[in-house]
Amino acid sequence: MKARLGEMYRSRDGTGWVVTFITQERIDGDRFDELAKHDCEIEIKRYREKRSKNANAYFHVLVNKIAAETPETEDQVKARLITSYGPLARTSDGKYLMFILPRDVDATDYYKYAVLYDQREVNGVTCNMWKVYKDSHKMDTKEMARLIDGAIQEAKALGIETETPEQLKRMQEQWAEYEAAHPRKEG
Repeated sequence: MKARLGEMYRSRDGTGWVVTFITQERIDGDRFDELAKHDCEIEIKRYREKRSKNANAYFHVLVNKIAAETPETEDQVKARLITSYGPLARTSDGKYLMFILPRDVDATDYYKYAVLYDQREVNGVTCNMWKVYKDSHKMDTKEMARLIDGAIQEAKALGIETETPEQLKRMQEQWAEYEAAHPRKEG
């Protein structure tokens, strides 16, 4: 739920702090009453908008262009970019998510955005340790921007045009305005 901190002050009995939040959403009365009877776990972190559909579409355009210039498939390019520039996945309590699987099991057969990073003995069985990355549809704007920046760098290295259609249109309009204001002299 998106909220803004309201006030914070010492409780009347001096045993703790009272913190208020201002939300645009109302918490259902039954849910509030049930939660009010128990201790609750609260996580407070900075709110970030989810990535936009335009950002996701632009990322996929770059993936398609990179795949067209390399021997990789679009799925391979997307997985490589996410595991190179995307954020690691975390559990609801903020811990990094990982897979520990028997050595002969490839995590990417079950989840595309995992990278093998270590091998260990677990109860006498040799296991592979896999880092797990967040899927792009779960990224916030900052995470998606980093992913797109990485894709742009790789595309530019391959000589691929990386301007968005909006940027290209704006440049064309600016060039047309410049030419109108500075007509060429026939000589």
